Amino acid sequence: MKAPELGIKIGLHPHGKRNSIADLGVKVGHSTIIEGDDIRTGVTVLLPPVKNPYRERLFASTFVMNGFSKPIGFVQVDELGYIETPIALTNTLSVYTVASAVVKHMIGLNPELRSVSPLVMECNDSYLNNIRKLAVGEEHYFEALGNAELDFEEGSVGAGTGMSAFEFKGGMGSSSRVVEIGGEEYTVASLVLANFGRREDLTIAGIPVGLELKDYPGRGTSGRGSISIVVATNAPLTARQLGRLGKRAVVGLARTGGYAYHGSGDVVLAFSTAQTVPLDKEAHLLSFLPDNTLSRLFRAAAEATEEAIINALLQARTIEGNGRVRYALPPEQVLRILKNYGMTGPGLISPQSE
Repeated sequence: MKAPELGIKIGLHPHGKRNSIADLGVKVGHSTIIEGDDIRTGVTVLLPPVKNPYRERLFASTFVMNGFSKPIGFVQVDELGYIETPIALTNTLSVYTVASAVVKHMIGLNPELRSVSPLVMECNDSYLNNIRKLAVGEEHYFEALGNAELDFEEGSVGAGTGMSAFEFKGGMGSSSRVVEIGGEEYTVASLVLANFGRREDLTIAGIPVGLELKDYPGRGTSGRGSISIVVATNAPLTARQLGRLGKRAVVGLARTGGYAYHGSGDVVLAFSTAQTVPLDKEAHLLSFLPDNTLSRLFRAAAEATEEAIINALLQARTIEGNGRVRYALPPEQVLRILKNYGMTGPGLISPQSE
């Protein structure tokens, strides 16, 4: 269950219909690889709502909070201001294999293609996964691509299969927010691959949940890890403005207890679905919101990212692999802690009512 279904309220803005990046028409597909005792990994693919992303490019930008990360394709996004492929996520040593698959996918769609910049983001799942075995193949990208839907699973699936967060089981999570600007409603959504954090740092809705659960079993590693964040919106924004929006995602990261420790890779890709940059047109007429109207979008990006991380934790399941175990965050204990700190909601009981 996601945070709102448990009565955990994060932020002020309302959710979108699906409370995920699918509220922007983005389809998500997974390929989950569980083999033997030591392979726990996978691939996740995000499909923007265009028929051919190479020919219908979307404005985009990136933000690197901490550069201990190996994303592919960020340099061209920052130079040209758009994305031209689906977005894939996987483990650190498999970004190159997946990038090759993305290139083959785009070649198949575009006979005239001579150059393309695949977008692949990563985190290191070697705590639960024998990453040196290079279990991810190109076929897993195409499997995830074929599974892409608006209704998708979160938690310990796809690229999130072997990930950890706050020394609990981590993985995939998503959330969305709706804001009003100038009489129009716009959606901002975040999807995260969460693989970071020390147990004591975990904070949920401002409450030090991790500190209260510091003695819960399953601890291990320094908690440095990484996080890959994808922010999407249907607000008409330029690439420069999307860079500003992406920076606000790390506000949400910080609110969960992310400190960008040394050795952590914390990177953001932000894009807008509002308008395309057609490949063959020589002139483009564009619209964009004034900068002085963007504050609500900034807050929405922070709130959606904060909840996406918590949703990844709440929807993950306990996984054993590579001779280790990561336990799922125990929702009953989380709710009890929140209750003891005075939080109320559908899944929580006010202390004053007892």
